[in-house]
Amino acid sequence: MSTASNTAHSQPEPWRTRLRNFLIGTLFALVLLVPKIVHLRHSARSWMFFRIFLGIAGAALVIMPLSLWSSYVPSLVGLVAFTAATLLPPAKLTTSVDDKARELGALIVVNGGWYQPDNGPLTAAQLFVGAKRICVLDARFQTLLVIPVNEIAVAHAEESETSWLLRMTWADQTAEFSYRGIFAEHLARVAETTLHGVMHPSLPVIPQHRAASA
Repeated sequence: MSTASNTAHSQPEPWRTRLRNFLIGTLFALVLLVPKIVHLRHSARSWMFFRIFLGIAGAALVIMPLSLWSSYVPSLVGLVAFTAATLLPPAKLTTSVDDKARELGALIVVNGGWYQPDNGPLTAAQLFVGAKRICVLDARFQTLLVIPVNEIAVAHAEESETSWLLRMTWADQTAEFSYRGIFAEHLARVAETTLHGVMHPSLPVIPQHRAASA
């Protein structure tokens, strides 16, 4: 009785069971690697090396003699890897708002409405608000304006005849950002509040007679 039981336990697992376990383990590993693989696409060089490595590894598994393996599963995996290496899309070089905010050291990004640079067309703007500077960028992340925070004297939202305006004054310069549509006031107020949150409050002016008495 015990001999028969031991013999049953010593028999190799069916190939279907091995295949299922292998696929489950591979799927779990891929789930863990997906975020890192997606991150590689932001670097053209890293993505190219990854595709080359995947293609070589897949080809090696395909052409390796099947006699070295107990099943054809590695060859199948190699074929899938080699095919994936040839079909993977090129590196994703586009920059997201979060990436640009980290690059500029911005604390928050708010809608800048429409801004017209000197001798330039009216452009949709975004305000990348940092502790030391406000970077005004267009939709392609091209810099339109850089404003030092410690030089901002006025950041005020007000209604005009056709839109809402956000007016910023610093040093001897002034910039206006216009907001249109049903959410114009809300967007202008949000930008105004955000700017006030990083502006350094001016020191109170002490009257001369109080300063002398002190």
